Amino acid sequence: MPDPEWRRIYGFRVVISAPGSVPPPPRRPFRARLAGFAAVVFALAGVVTIGVAIGAQVHAPQPADTGVLAGGPGPALARSLPLAVDIPAIGVSSGLLYLGLNPDGTIAVPSLYSAPDEAAWYKYSATPGQRGTSVIEGHLDTDRGPAVFFRLGALRPGNQIDVRLADGITAVFRVTGVRSYAKSHFPANTVYGATGYAALHLITCGGAFDFASGHYLSSTVVFATLDSYRRARLTA
Repeated sequence: MPDPEWRRIYGFRVVISAPGSVPPPPRRPFRARLAGFAAVVFALAGVVTIGVAIGAQVHAPQPADTGVLAGGPGPALARSLPLAVDIPAIGVSSGLLYLGLNPDGTIAVPSLYSAPDEAAWYKYSATPGQRGTSVIEGHLDTDRGPAVFFRLGALRPGNQIDVRLADGITAVFRVTGVRSYAKSHFPANTVYGATGYAALHLITCGGAFDFASGHYLSSTVVFATLDSYRRARLTA
């Protein structure tokens, strides 16, 4: 059996493989395997003009750091690829891109130029509704204004997130907690670590904008768990 391909993500040597596509990599310390995933929060920052950055800091809702991060036992769904995400409380309705790794091994994010209003499912995470952690990412803003997750920080515990799946089921999640993390202390284990329940984590940038580096200094993370699901209605 051939060895899995090794890649480097922001200096961390990790293995990532699509579920079901290749044999799993050799076991490594959990902390080491998760460290590389933190790189995604840096890639989400993008480059914005000074005027837009100032406006975003004034108007983008900031997380209240409320609620809890972990869910309890609940329903779970079979694996099915996600098609779209809807968050009624903040007016988000987006199809989902499937993104994995760039050719250089870094975690890919939606294009700031062609897809700032589309969220992306990280295709090496669980599908939404499966037991485990499913990750959806999106930009906060661009040099042209707000992007898909501009209002993510306004979510509060109890808000609903709907993810439509390819098998006709819509997974209904409830927000349990919202947090802001400095990127210099991003808790990769908390955000990307395995869970025993169906978890959904949404990620974007936030906090102050650093004009020297062209990046936001923090990340906004929304934690949600599967609450219920509904099947598409059949039409005659």
